[in-house]
Amino acid sequence: MAILPYNPFKKLNFSKDICFLSGDKLNSAEEEISVFPLWIMQHYGLENKPFKLLDESTATYKDFKLPCQFSLAEQTIGPLEEEVKTAFLAGYQQVKNLPEIRLFQWMAKLIYGILFNEIRIGIRQQQTLGEEFILSQSLVHKFSNLHLMLQSLIYKVVFEGNLPWTIKVFEVKNGTDSFNYRDEINTLSFSLGMRDFGIIACLQDNGANAIYHKDLLEKIKNEALHPVQYEELCARFFYSNYLFNRLPEYTILPTDESIYIEPMPLMGVSNKPLFDIWQTKTYGQVLENFWKPWGLTLFEIIKDPENPMSYLLDENQQFKSFESIDLPS
Repeated sequence: MAILPYNPFKKLNFSKDICFLSGDKLNSAEEEISVFPLWIMQHYGLENKPFKLLDESTATYKDFKLPCQFSLAEQTIGPLEEEVKTAFLAGYQQVKNLPEIRLFQWMAKLIYGILFNEIRIGIRQQQTLGEEFILSQSLVHKFSNLHLMLQSLIYKVVFEGNLPWTIKVFEVKNGTDSFNYRDEINTLSFSLGMRDFGIIACLQDNGANAIYHKDLLEKIKNEALHPVQYEELCARFFYSNYLFNRLPEYTILPTDESIYIEPMPLMGVSNKPLFDIWQTKTYGQVLENFWKPWGLTLFEIIKDPENPMSYLLDENQQFKSFESIDLPS
């Protein structure tokens, strides 16, 4: 009998009585896991720090939980967390050597965990107003695919053709205790900077953002980045993923032993470019947010609209070395 993957978005069932991964009924309310790994929260003192939600309210990092069967937590989530923890604590080279599927699973579990909690809050708020909670069909499509791919933790999933994501790992000269996490749920964009590395991911673009930034990635290949350079790179990827105007489709074939997932061509029947037009002012606003630690303003960033400020590339569009970075005091 073919595998029947679980899809919570069919009936928008986000009950804490059901395992988030398998869809099976739980035996007790104690069957749950933390969305943010305990070791990260403890190491960086995040448990009680505020985390802003989509509705502008705040929770704490430790508030984010996922209902999960004890057996799955022990057999799948636990080993994944341990593998990632070992690599993260070892640093850049070990993180770079992690299989992309493991990084994807770790990031997808974190993003989905936040999404799960956001949806529960949204459902509760709408119920108090006597209204139905509605997600747009495009978001349902995107989030359903993310959850399906996350089930590679419990089923054998074969990704055929292009991988559904862009994941890039960079060497970054961060401070020892730096921890910088960002996500953008609607576009499934992710970044994490800590220790001596930074990760940037677009979790459902079929690799399109890596192609979009191909020339830049070639110029910075094997270079160690200053934190301000890494944040600029994050801004570029987050903005380009916002400009990405396709909703990826996949051919999904469950069999007795595996689930086969193959991306359909992004061009489809449209001749429209995959990315909308890059607007310097909008990009500048995104970059201003990423550069907040250095106090750089939108006015400074786009003073020359044709050549917005960059710490990655010089006036000749060549990579700026770490030593040449001159930040405002």
